[in-house]
Amino acid sequence: MAAILDDFDARPGSVASLLRTVIGLYLRELGGWIATADLVSLTGALGIEAPQARTGIARLRAKGLLVSERRGAAGYALNPGAVPMLERGDRRIFEVRRMDPAEPWCLVSFSISEDRRGARGMLRRRLQWMGAGLAAPGLWICPGHLADEAEQILLDLGLREQSTVFLSGEPRVAGELADAVARWWDLEALAETHRGFLERVAALPLPSPLSGSPPSGSPLPPSSGSGGGSASAAGAAFAGYARLVDAWRPIPYIDPGLPVPLLPRDWPGLESEREFARLSAELADPAREYVRAVTA
Repeated sequence: MAAILDDFDARPGSVASLLRTVIGLYLRELGGWIATADLVSLTGALGIEAPQARTGIARLRAKGLLVSERRGAAGYALNPGAVPMLERGDRRIFEVRRMDPAEPWCLVSFSISEDRRGARGMLRRRLQWMGAGLAAPGLWICPGHLADEAEQILLDLGLREQSTVFLSGEPRVAGELADAVARWWDLEALAETHRGFLERVAALPLPSPLSGSPPSGSPLPPSSGSGGGSASAAGAAFAGYARLVDAWRPIPYIDPGLPVPLLPRDWPGLESEREFARLSAELADPAREYVRAVTA
């Protein structure tokens, strides 16, 4: 189950990451099962060759995300144990939350013996990947709205008894809190991640004109923006949306949504949040229609 829960190794844009994104977006809507041929067809719209797709699918099955299951045709079912991970991902990816300065902070303190250093290292890694900052050795900090997620990590790793989770008011530090936040989190690395997302979004092959996309259920105009001009606008919308979500998916984990007054001026995360929301609103429906058509 650890392989299912730990979904941070795949590099955005890679075959493994795109497959996880497509599975997370659509497999539950499709009743938890998809024919192998349909999944390969969907990844083909993303520019992934069939042999690469089949190899990537086999690896996800080996990791436990998918289970081989025939329903009139060869296919894969979603492992029920993966559903909680995907639901947590939905909340992070599509319900981005920025902490209000008046909200509480969460502190996670732990003391783990040397003979469990492997579990201790995994805990540090998981806390970092949920967006927590390192306030001091053995003491991590994050916005209070992530307290339940932090506690779930401790439970998953069997470390709840060795840890304490606090909810507190504003930390009292020497100097300005914004300066302390800059020590606890690598804000420049986070900012660079947001800038990289905006660059990738600007290069996405999207249906044109995107702002003129018709409502759900209507045929989209032809597009020459992807697939060498042969793909339909709906296929281009699917490819653009899947790549958009794939590029965005890791960011809400490593960026915890710190209060704006504590962030540097012109924080690029605000622009990337707006851009993701804008493009999602325009692409999600035609992308979903394309998936339904392929899997019909």
